[in-house]
Amino acid sequence: MFRTAARTGLRRGTVTLAVSVVAAGLALNACGDDGGSGSGGGGLTIGLLLPDSRAARWEKFDRPLIERRVRELCGDCRVRYGNARGDVAAQQQQVDSMITQGVDALILGPVDAKALTSSVEEVRAADIPVVSYDRLTNGPISGFVSFDGEQVGRLQGTALLKALGPDAARRQIVMMNGDPSADPNANLFKRGALSVLRGKVRIGKSYDTEGWKPEIANSNMSGAVASLGADHINGVYAANDGLAAGVIASLRANVVRPLPPVTGQDAELSAVQRIVVGDQYMTVYKPFAPEASAAAEMALTLARGEKLGKQAPDRVDSPTTRNIPAVLLDGITVTVGNIRSTVVKDGMYTIGQICSPRFASACGRAGLTT
Repeated sequence: MFRTAARTGLRRGTVTLAVSVVAAGLALNACGDDGGSGSGGGGLTIGLLLPDSRAARWEKFDRPLIERRVRELCGDCRVRYGNARGDVAAQQQQVDSMITQGVDALILGPVDAKALTSSVEEVRAADIPVVSYDRLTNGPISGFVSFDGEQVGRLQGTALLKALGPDAARRQIVMMNGDPSADPNANLFKRGALSVLRGKVRIGKSYDTEGWKPEIANSNMSGAVASLGADHINGVYAANDGLAAGVIASLRANVVRPLPPVTGQDAELSAVQRIVVGDQYMTVYKPFAPEASAAAEMALTLARGEKLGKQAPDRVDSPTTRNIPAVLLDGITVTVGNIRSTVVKDGMYTIGQICSPRFASACGRAGLTT
């Protein structure tokens, strides 16, 4: 469970780092490949392991932003990168490779927080500090960077209640949660959402979606429609945009009309486009630049053998480690009315990217024109 200390200026919406995106479509590199190498090989080497390529954010935003920030802070430092593509065994092997290569610090976005425990222990035994990234992993980590999961869940729950209107107490929703067995954030999102939803709306069905897989969300949603009836689902809490995509596809296949409001998280381009056309009600935008920057700064500080100090103003507890220095950032609700002032303003997407020909007419109705 997260235990949060006093906040500093880095917290609660005061981060002003702009989101600057490196070109998308980067190829997946093997663990031994360099990404973002600096001007020479005499500097520190930072390991970066991300969990999957299913969520667009890891390759399109997190990786290039972390590599760029390492370059900015240390011209002759380099990043060794690997993506597990959702495979726990592959990530365990990548961790072993990082130890063998002698990285000076490791930024780890775990595929499965519990399954990586022994690997994290091996990294620390090799005297390599670990920064857990976005998902809190078990084991002796030295730092953690993420968004406040309960706050994200509250944003989702609050938006869903607003969409349901004044008669929310007489409405029924389905909850499509993430996978808490692999990602502790899933419980935080659900806890935050329930703190808003419980007692305010009827929860007809609730699912923990194995592996955060959209296809499983799709199957679960079809089961909910069969059990509750197409006319008795007034909203869906979906923990992220991938699950929202699976849910919406199921609702369409089961001829649920009109589509009920569906939440999301991560502000994926496809989700923003679904919001524009009205298929998805909202998403939570998590500015990746501040998160990536904090992780890079933490890793370099620890690699130099220095303490994090004010770099990590928060504290969290994992099932295995207490009082972990942390940076916890806040998400931002995105609906059709504030796309321009959030993801467009911050440079995450351009109007042109969102409003491809397929979405041009809907963008016009939403006021998203260049």
